[in-house]
Formats: sequence, C-alpha cells, structure tokens
Amino acid sequence: MNDKQILQAMSGLMAGMFVAILAGTVVANALPRIIADLGASQSSYTWVVTAELLAMTATVPLWGKLSDLYNQKMLLQLSLSLFIVGSLVAGLSHDVGLLIFSRVVQGIGAGGLTALAQVVMAAIIPPRRLGKYAGIFGAVFAVGTVAGPLIGGVLVDTSWLGWRWCFFIGVPFALLGIILLQRTLKLPTVRREVTIDYLGAFLIVAGVCALLIWTSLAGNSFDWASWQTAALTLTGAALLLAAVFVEARAKDPVIPLSIFRNRTVTLTTVASLFVGVAMFAGTVFLSQYFQIALGKSPTVAGLMSLPMIGGLLVSSTVAGQLISRTGRWKGYLVGGGVTMTIGLALLSTIGADTHFGLLSLYMAILGIGVGMLMQNLVLAAQNDVPAQDLGTATSVLSFFRSLGGTVGVSVLGAILANRVASEMTKGLGAAGIAPEGGGHAVPDMTQLPDALRPIVENAYGVATGDLFLISAPFAVVALIVVLFIKEKPLKTTSGMERRLAEAEAEAGAESGAGVEFAKDGPGDEGTGGAPVADKEPAGR
Repeated sequence: MNDKQILQAMSGLMAGMFVAILAGTVVANALPRIIADLGASQSSYTWVVTAELLAMTATVPLWGKLSDLYNQKMLLQLSLSLFIVGSLVAGLSHDVGLLIFSRVVQGIGAGGLTALAQVVMAAIIPPRRLGKYAGIFGAVFAVGTVAGPLIGGVLVDTSWLGWRWCFFIGVPFALLGIILLQRTLKLPTVRREVTIDYLGAFLIVAGVCALLIWTSLAGNSFDWASWQTAALTLTGAALLLAAVFVEARAKDPVIPLSIFRNRTVTLTTVASLFVGVAMFAGTVFLSQYFQIALGKSPTVAGLMSLPMIGGLLVSSTVAGQLISRTGRWKGYLVGGGVTMTIGLALLSTIGADTHFGLLSLYMAILGIGVGMLMQNLVLAAQNDVPAQDLGTATSVLSFFRSLGGTVGVSVLGAILANRVASEMTKGLGAAGIAPEGGGHAVPDMTQLPDALRPIVENAYGVATGDLFLISAPFAVVALIVVLFIKEKPLKTTSGMERRLAEAEAEAGAESGAGVEFAKDGPGDEGTGGAPVADKEPAGR
C-alpha cells in the first residue's frame, strides 16, 4: 500500500480513536459539575472515571484475541456501536448509578477501539514505516485530548446545552467512523481451525474485575485492612491462578502464556503497566485541580491542559518521523522514561499558589516523556512477534497499560479523598470553623462562602501535588525496565503480508486444511471477510 492508500484506510481508524479519546477527556472538566449536580461524592467522581477504565481493561485481551480469529473491520464497527449505546445512556442518566453503568458500556467499546486500532495499523503498515503513522495517531490523540476538555468545558458553561451533551457529542464521530471503515478499510480475513476459550476469558475478566473493584472501594467504602479486602483480593488471586491453569492447557488461549517467553514482549508489558500508573494516575485529577485548587471555570481548565498535550503531540510526531527515517527506537524509549520521571517529580511541587507559567513548563515536560514512550513500546513489541500473534501482543500491552491506569486512578483517588479530608479538617481547625460532614463530597466552588474557599483550594492543591509525588517512582521503574529492552531492526513487511505468508506456509504443510482466505475488497463490499466457499479463489 502506498501512503495515500494507507491514509485512506486509516481515516476510519483515526475517527474511531478520536471517539475513544473523547469518551475519557470530554467529561474531564465536566465531572466536578456533574458530580455536584447529581449530589454524589468524591468516591463517585473516581468511579465515573474508573468504570470506563475497568471495562476497557478487562475486555482488551478479548478484543485482541477476537482480532486474530475474525474480521477486524467488523469488530471495530461493533466496538463503535457499543460506544454509541453507552454514550446515549450516559447523556440520559439522572442518577450516578446509571451514569456509571453507561460508562461501563462505553468502556467495552473503547476496549475494542484501543486494541483493534493498533492491530489494524500493524497489519497494513510495516514496522519500519509504522513510526511515521504512529506519529499521526499521536497527533489525533493530542487533538482529542485537547478538544475533549475544551468541548466539555464549553458545553458545561453553555446554559442551553449542559453537561449531558458531553456524552452526545461523540455519537456523530462514532457514526462517521463506522461509515469510513466500511468504505476505506479493506482487509482479508485469515481463518484457522480454532476453539474459543470461554472459560479462560471468564476467569481473566472476573479476576481482574475483583482486584479492580477492591482498589476502587478500599479506603472509601471500607478500610484497606478489612475482611472485604481479604475477600476481594483472595477471590481475584484465585480466579487469576485458575485462569493461568486453564490458559496453559487451552488449545487456543485468550492470552497465550508462551508469548511471555519473548523478552521484548515481557519487558514492554511491564513498562506499559508502570507507564499506565504514572500517566493516568498523574493526569486524570488535573482538571479537578484546575477548577478547585486554582478556581478556574471548566472552559479555562481545558485551555490550561494545552502545554501537556502540546508536548505529547510534538514528541510523538517528531519521534515517529525519526524512527521511520533511522530505524532506531530504543533511545526514544529511554529518553521518554527519563523525561516523564522528571515531569512527575516537578509536578509534585505544585500547590494552590503555583504560577501558571511554571505549571505549564512542568506539564509540557511530562507530555514530552509520555509521547516518546506510549506508542513506541507497542512498536517494539509488534516488531518482535509472529504476525499471527500481533493482535494478542498488542492487546496484552494495552491491557496492562489500562490495568496500571485503572489501579492508579482507583488507589490515588482514595488517597486524594483522604488527603483532602485531612487537609480540610486541619484548615478548618486553624480557622476556628467546626467541620461539617466527612469532607469527602466534591465541593461546588460557585456555592462556597468566601471564608471556606482558600481552605478548599489549599487542600486540593496539596493533595494533587502528593499524587504526582506518589506517581514518580512508578515512572522510575518503567525507565529501569526499558533499559533492559534489546533494540532489534524494524521489519520492512506489514503484519498482513507476514500473516498471509505464514498462513500459506501452514496451508502448504497441511495440504490446505484448516486455512482459508476471505477477501474484503472493492469487489466484495459488505461481506466483511465472511467465510468463502471451498472452491472460491483465495483473496489477496
């Protein structure tokens, strides 16, 4: 495929990724208002974020495995459809419970988009050229991350629209993505004799959910040291151990344990886990900091995130171009790890009185580090696995990055709530004001009396700085892991070319049994890579 054909094929992917990013970012600046309107608590604030991440994390391996078995375009369109349903339900929610449920549905769709977009990219673009297009995806990521908070802030501040349109706004983009994918993405489907490991899939999802629910509720609904903690952790560990037992013996496991024999896959997976903790946990509460600690409106809070997104956009685009030109990639991983660590350490010094110029510099440094690390870890793993395992390897990295982010958001959300409560109690005591309630409700800054405003601002400023301080060691661990990754030359053939060659070799070895190709091209519109008759000529 030439550059024009690749860009056409990527148009639907980019629309889909924009939708997935929008789902998380458009509500960032609206959440304080949403939670205040629904009369919910800081715990609910965390759950609205965590619910989507949990669902996305738990389903990413399943989407990745399905992409190795079924038509990837159809799966992408299915995930976009789920996102549309979740968005409509979220926009019509009148209580926080239904809102959290709708975020779960959105998360399942976002899990498909997260895993499949990168799988399809690897299928149509050789690793040596992938850096350039990964830079384009980095730009889409940056635009979505910038546009989301800005759109969300404007919608919340516009009285005749309101926060519900933060969820409705993504629906047209999701529909556009479905249409573009149907018209521009042409992929053959390689079919093999397979069995779906339903038991393994159930055990993985159940085990991960048990542990994520524990990290979400511990410190808020019950103590870290409690019988609930023991029950959830033991249940989660038992389910995951059972999953390992089942996966080791399954004919077609959801996550083949053999993939971890590959040193590059193992190291990039561990690095992605810690990058997820540092990236998600360090940034998800920034919008709350802007609005509560600094007293800014949702729209202004969206604008204040531009330095971090600008750093991410520049670093991911420039690094991608240079990797495609030189074929060298490890230096960017190491540089990204160092820069991300420095950015988190600097952000740990912020408070309610931090000057925006200094804050912008710190955020830009963090964005530069994340931009060099995030996509290039996936590139390193995709370059070092057989083509038939591209979907699994990609989804494993996305799974562990999301897992790290979900655990980080949950744990640090609980730490933030307790730290704010303690700082509020201390501030109220110093001011001679008797505290009311437990201090866990997210305050509506527009309704606070002048005497309380500085106390609340200081509490959230101190607590947010502490979150970045706690996140920094995870970035250090990611950097150490990256140092042990061995740099290998980037392949010059696409994943689909390699996969077809592997399938043809397998078919030849088995006299054609068990493998067939379904064409999804201009003359085969609407088949979506459906099975073809035995006598029909194979597709490309």
